[in-house]
Amino acid sequence: MESITTRQLTPQEVVKLQEQGCSAEDWTTVYITDEASLKYIRATRFSGEIRLGRFQKSFELPGGMHKHSGLFHSTLHNVTIGDDCCIENIKNYIANYDIENDCFIENVDIILCDGPSSFGNGVEVAVLNETGGREVTIHDRLTAHEAYLEAFYRHRPLLVDKLKQFAAQRTAEQTSMRGTIRHHSMIVDTGYIKNLYVGAYAKVEGAGRLKNGTLNSRREAPIHIGYGVIADDFIIQDGSVVEDCTTLTRVYVGQACTLGHSYSASDSLFFCNCQEENGEACAIFAGPFTVTHHKSTLLIAGLFSFMNAGSGSNQSNHMYKLGPIHQGAMERGAKTSSDSYILWPARIGAFSLVMGRHTSHPDTSLLPFSYLIEKNGETYLAPAVNLRSVGTVRDAQKWPKRDRRAKEGRLDAVNFNLLSPYTLDKMFHGLQILSELEQLSGPTSDVYAYQSAKISNSSLHRGQQLYRIGIEKFLGNSLISRLEKIDCSSVETVLEGIKPTTKKGLGQWVDLAGLIAPKELVKSLLNDVEAGRCNSQAEFDAALRALHADYYELEWTWAYEKMLEYYQLTDDRITIEDLILIVRQWKKSVVDLDQMLYADAKKEFSLSARTGFGFDGASRRTIEADFEQVRGEFETNPFVTEVQAHIERKSALGDRIIALLEAL
Repeated sequence: MESITTRQLTPQEVVKLQEQGCSAEDWTTVYITDEASLKYIRATRFSGEIRLGRFQKSFELPGGMHKHSGLFHSTLHNVTIGDDCCIENIKNYIANYDIENDCFIENVDIILCDGPSSFGNGVEVAVLNETGGREVTIHDRLTAHEAYLEAFYRHRPLLVDKLKQFAAQRTAEQTSMRGTIRHHSMIVDTGYIKNLYVGAYAKVEGAGRLKNGTLNSRREAPIHIGYGVIADDFIIQDGSVVEDCTTLTRVYVGQACTLGHSYSASDSLFFCNCQEENGEACAIFAGPFTVTHHKSTLLIAGLFSFMNAGSGSNQSNHMYKLGPIHQGAMERGAKTSSDSYILWPARIGAFSLVMGRHTSHPDTSLLPFSYLIEKNGETYLAPAVNLRSVGTVRDAQKWPKRDRRAKEGRLDAVNFNLLSPYTLDKMFHGLQILSELEQLSGPTSDVYAYQSAKISNSSLHRGQQLYRIGIEKFLGNSLISRLEKIDCSSVETVLEGIKPTTKKGLGQWVDLAGLIAPKELVKSLLNDVEAGRCNSQAEFDAALRALHADYYELEWTWAYEKMLEYYQLTDDRITIEDLILIVRQWKKSVVDLDQMLYADAKKEFSLSARTGFGFDGASRRTIEADFEQVRGEFETNPFVTEVQAHIERKSALGDRIIALLEAL
């Protein structure tokens, strides 16, 4: 807090304050800015060192009510107050706080800093394993990627130790004997506040208890804490909303998250744009865009991201004798249907859908975009079918639109791509797995066994087809993007221009809770951290952001190698005709997939979908009219028209690229 110019009270000013119902243990330790503000200090008790700014402005409250700044019916101990604050009706006291300009504090029980305090920084959150072993040290600059590495790279103890040192450095920087309430904050109708850092423009109204925490609010992205909230040992980042009797214990809430409707969470991490309502979480790592809306839903001991949990979704880590040690992972984009259940340990592949109860510990991480279906108590797997699902495409479209973070100051580096080297590498493995199953059991087998799951004959062959379509679409996308960036004036410039400029990007890629990057480059960065070549939080964050910024250049290195491998080409013998073939295959895969999406969307307008429309013995004509008024017509549905437009745009793009190459 910037220091304010103050002076001691004169004897006449002391008398004036006493006449206005004020008292002090020692008037010589009470400092003011100007005499004109004294008339706005009434019924207030002072102790310790007090420094007061000017009280010149009024606050306009909802309903047209105005209240002048000042001190009314309060008790202050070792407090500094900036200009134009209104502090009124403090039932107990405010102690050891610096309150900046333009703050409004009213009807609060107690605001206390009992130092030294780190305000939630340095708290260890026991994610995934409730008994410990994957603790993440939270602090006010924590990213999803740093937390992921600290939690899941326990096989590199030196790295984990270095990351904890970064967190300890930040914790030390934030530790203080005094609390801070930054400018333009509002705290009203709130109970117990202890060791709380309040950022600028934060609004706290009706909270029950806020203890040992940080509200990292700022003007561009204020925080709102609502009625009945109880939070202990926490950090809440800018742009987030926590309200409606939510209870948090040892929890990190990332940027632009919403937690409400009596949600309960303990030992959990929620990164940007998570939305958690009604249900509960215990020891979860919720990466970006993890969403749950239902009172009956429990998320426990799991890794999630870009996830939507259906009503009654549940996981269990209770199959143990030595404590709740089991854990699981649902990779990015995985979803659960209503009343789904998974017995940990298990690992669900990216963009997969879980339906029914699964107790056989499936690992489908190499078969992304799948359905896991319970049939007669067994897990059946339908590989790749989610590639043709309207819901999958709609999710991928909505995530960037629902990013509510302020444009500047974003902590998490989020890659929204549905198809990326991360998912494509798994699709290549998935295609190989399905081919090997077919060879092992024969092409006419009714059912194929994969680990603890079963795959029907039709599902296996359909999965092979869909994986090929997805691979050809991605490779074509990457090639066309490259061709649009290079000189295409001659055969030589094209063939030279498509060659990657770096070998970085080859090999396996990883998803660091939203950030997709080559494993080797991540490994190199971690080596630098362990060796002390990257020895600060700022350097580490900058290196991760650089990986994120270089994504498309690195993606092409990976895609080019895979393109040669998939189409059985070599770097020194690739021709323009080969490129034309790849673009033709891309065009066909795009159209085929869009037609599947079109057919899937049409199911939403089928006769069975109209059940429940038209009431009181309505005729079929009335049912159809009611349906169309509510849902609209299929052909004019925005998603349907976009699919049709997408087919036209991509077909035209493919034709243009083919014509360009043929002209060479």
